[in-house]
Amino acid sequence: MRFPEKRKRVMKRSIALGHCVCNPKQPCPCDIFREQNLCPCAGEKPDPPKGAVRLTRHVRKAGCASKISRAELNRILPELPLFDDPNVLVGIAAGDDAGVYKIDGEFNLVQTVDVFSPVVDDPFTFGQITAANSVSDIYAMGGRPISALSIIGFPIELLPRQVMIEILRGGIEKMHEAGVSVIGGHSINDEEPKFGFAVTGLIRGAGQVTNSGARPGDRLVLTKPIGTGVISFAAQIGMASPDAVERISRSMAELNRDAAELMVAHGAHACTDITGFGLAGHLSEMLSHSGVTAEIDLANVPVFGEALGCVRAEVIPGGSERNREAYEEGVIATGNGQPALLDLLFDPQTSGGLLVALPKDQVDAYIEAMRERGHDSTHRVGEVIPRQETWIRVALNEPKHLTGEYRLPERTGRDEVACCESPPKAGSESGAFERTEPMEDPMENSARQSAEAFQSLMQSASEGGRVDARTKKLISIALSIAQHCEPCLVHHVQSAFDQGITRAEMDEVAWLATSFTGCTGRMFYLDVMKKIAPE
Repeated sequence: MRFPEKRKRVMKRSIALGHCVCNPKQPCPCDIFREQNLCPCAGEKPDPPKGAVRLTRHVRKAGCASKISRAELNRILPELPLFDDPNVLVGIAAGDDAGVYKIDGEFNLVQTVDVFSPVVDDPFTFGQITAANSVSDIYAMGGRPISALSIIGFPIELLPRQVMIEILRGGIEKMHEAGVSVIGGHSINDEEPKFGFAVTGLIRGAGQVTNSGARPGDRLVLTKPIGTGVISFAAQIGMASPDAVERISRSMAELNRDAAELMVAHGAHACTDITGFGLAGHLSEMLSHSGVTAEIDLANVPVFGEALGCVRAEVIPGGSERNREAYEEGVIATGNGQPALLDLLFDPQTSGGLLVALPKDQVDAYIEAMRERGHDSTHRVGEVIPRQETWIRVALNEPKHLTGEYRLPERTGRDEVACCESPPKAGSESGAFERTEPMEDPMENSARQSAEAFQSLMQSASEGGRVDARTKKLISIALSIAQHCEPCLVHHVQSAFDQGITRAEMDEVAWLATSFTGCTGRMFYLDVMKKIAPE
């Protein structure tokens, strides 16, 4: 074959270095070159995948769950230098949603930045959600956003450029709806898609509403349902209904502009938007800065119906555990409700609603005004009381304000892998690994090779050798969980019981397997065990 000049030139340099010039972690020739006869370093790209691209399949953690935990940030931020500037009216020390910088005139600048990974598969919708989330910090302080700079990370060699166009178009159109001019931006070639905006707004003084002004006697109002995190996670692993995904998408793409305008008009004392740290996390921050405590009744908290089913089935994203670790000490639960309900308060939200502390005599008028503008999920969720021994007291009562149908999650689209006990040979009539149609996803070829390697490994694990049969059987269970192979797991669990292996021993190796695969592996194992070995 006669190579194009650019390919020859680039590969010559790469081979001399001993690795790709564009990725030092890869050899040259790289796997893409060997498998597809393409050199990404020379600008050569595969044909775009057929059909729609599912963005959430290209990220490890979706939406605001991708953010660094508050516990980690609390260890990092104190190590950073602080410099006094009399023009900084609200900054890092205040812990507010955005910073305020003094300029000449009646108004001051309020600034914020927000970037996260896809929480939905549709690129245009993801762009809209990102924009709505980015301006929310400005709204939470009672400000008016005016301009923005876009920030995007995108795997340009892997996904079609049209996907990037749609993400940016969705974000720009939503910013236009908010009255914000997108005046520039920055892009980076990244392994995972990420998108966000740095937003500038105007605000009177240091802000008419901050997260440190809550007073005893105030009533707390939430303007959107919670539960977007668990439903997004359920969708990522094929366990959410299309209706639930559509509902949370509309909610996340909705601007908090009305909520902000009306809270200022009704004399709000404090506010925060509910995003990655969940309702419990963001409320804790508001209460700690205000020096007060809050009482919350979960019965009054608006919740997506399917999210309630998810937490009961333990379909919970890793971000919830990080939030629980950071904020659980400040939360006391009362009542006889299911402990699982508490997970709703730690669920990381993406572009959630505003949590507003209002004077008692303004609450009903605020809620009525919000509903007149079409925000029917606005509800009073609790009240502020003098400082107690904890930040939040939660009455674990059954949520009564559900958005969408209550539904327990079930697998709707998990990819199946052929059982390792009877693997088909390449080219066999079963066609388990042989595909003649165009690839629907650029990761499919890699997944097929992984499946073939897994089957070879499982067969080796069953052969005779120095490791005893009992240990090999436990290894086979762990590998079955890691690969999400249900026929394999069923077979190995049943034969493990025949060998006298206990459920406790299997649970232990299951935890080892899920330390690599995360919540998806854990849920897969529990799902299968409920069918074949209920406790």
